[in-house]
Amino acid sequence: MKKRANLIVLFTVLNFGALAIGSYLSGDGAISDWYQNLNKAPWTPPGWVFGAAWTFLMLCYSVFLIFEQENTANGTFFWGMYSLQWLFNVAWNPLFFKYHWSVIALGDLVLLALVIYLSLYRAVRWRSWKMALILPYAIWILLAVSLNAYIVLNNF
Repeated sequence: MKKRANLIVLFTVLNFGALAIGSYLSGDGAISDWYQNLNKAPWTPPGWVFGAAWTFLMLCYSVFLIFEQENTANGTFFWGMYSLQWLFNVAWNPLFFKYHWSVIALGDLVLLALVIYLSLYRAVRWRSWKMALILPYAIWILLAVSLNAYIVLNNF
């Protein structure tokens, strides 16, 4: 029980730390003139949805990882996947918002999607009910890729 409590604290700090770092590195972010003047996809959700969605997704992913720590073989794999997705998540913000490298940011999201889908595949392969905790992330990343791709295709 104490190990789970420690993991909850660890993943909470790591996940919200990633959100904070990404926000810090994004410059003016979604309120910048550059972003406001982009031709965005008609299905782009309101800005507040992104913060709520990422908070929910990171909490689900954290719970998933906490359960997988009990399985040593899966735990090692998922720690690696978690580390990669953390890096891709943090990197996307400055790539897209600060440097306006939307094509490179799209590549970053595609790599992030691969990591998430590898994690989902592994969870499905092990017939783990816990895959339901990754599924919202897998769906959301498709939306994120589509939004970034729309910007690339319709602005440059």
